[in-house]
Amino acid sequence: MAKIVPKARIVAPAALAAATVISAATIPYASAQEYPSRAIRMLVGFTAGGPTDIPARFLAERLSNAFGQPVIVENRPGAGSMLATQELLAQPRDGQTLLVCTYFDPVNTLLYRKARYQVSDIAPVSLIAKYDYAIAAPLTIKAETFADFIPLAKAEPGKFNYGQLGIASTQNMLAKQLEKTAGIKMTAVTYKGAAEAVQEVVAGRLDLYVGPPLTVMPQYVAGKVKVLAVTGAQRLAAAPKVPTLSESGVPIIAFAFLGICAGQGTPQPIVDRVNKEVVKIVETPAYREMIEKSGSVAASSTPAEMQAVIDAAIRDAAPIVSEFNLQVD
Repeated sequence: MAKIVPKARIVAPAALAAATVISAATIPYASAQEYPSRAIRMLVGFTAGGPTDIPARFLAERLSNAFGQPVIVENRPGAGSMLATQELLAQPRDGQTLLVCTYFDPVNTLLYRKARYQVSDIAPVSLIAKYDYAIAAPLTIKAETFADFIPLAKAEPGKFNYGQLGIASTQNMLAKQLEKTAGIKMTAVTYKGAAEAVQEVVAGRLDLYVGPPLTVMPQYVAGKVKVLAVTGAQRLAAAPKVPTLSESGVPIIAFAFLGICAGQGTPQPIVDRVNKEVVKIVETPAYREMIEKSGSVAASSTPAEMQAVIDAAIRDAAPIVSEFNLQVD
């Protein structure tokens, strides 16, 4: 709604308009020249030690050196990452607060009727990783592949549980697809973060967890969990003996992404500056080694390229949300 200005304050409208144009043109440039003016907060919507947190801390350390200001990782787990996203959008759009954004951030707007933000409120800066998922199970389970697990689950509907990180999580959506496609029924257990869920698999208290390789594969290599399948179109180089879901008779392919985002309205010169520094780090051998040894893929992008990935996530998730009636208040 337009603000009504009292007549007494309408003085020299032409001069006022000119001043407004000058201000709008100069403020973004000045902000970019001074950026960052203080410590940068990098919000993570999940617990410490997880697949979102680990790359965030790697980036934060190196961005601190690039910017000459501390970049502080701040974990705000809960509500499927919405707490972190809402905190980002509550701050001034000056690039001093950033978000490690994930598949959750756009998909939450489909799942929650009363979501307090829209996808258009988020300004993508750059991708930092893409990955398929690995389906982890405890060593005690009497299955070596997901094909082995299906008859066990069919024999005892609801007995086996799976970990999810909220209704918006890929874990929940994939579980619903797996149940329908394989003709099984499982029970959901909610966790705040991937690290906690994987430890429950290691302990034998959680039967299945569909997790990013960065979290799952170190436990697999250490012999602490089984990996029944991966969700990509091809087997992971880090686990060549583990079949894909498609090879297991379940025609599902799924992947996710990590990226850096700002609030929409952040001056473009600042977005471009952060993009430039993030891309430099993602393209270093040290970052690629850290990401790729766990089965993920290091990926950088322009803001427009990342926006296309976000749009694709919305497009792919919408029919799943509708089919399984996942939307909540």
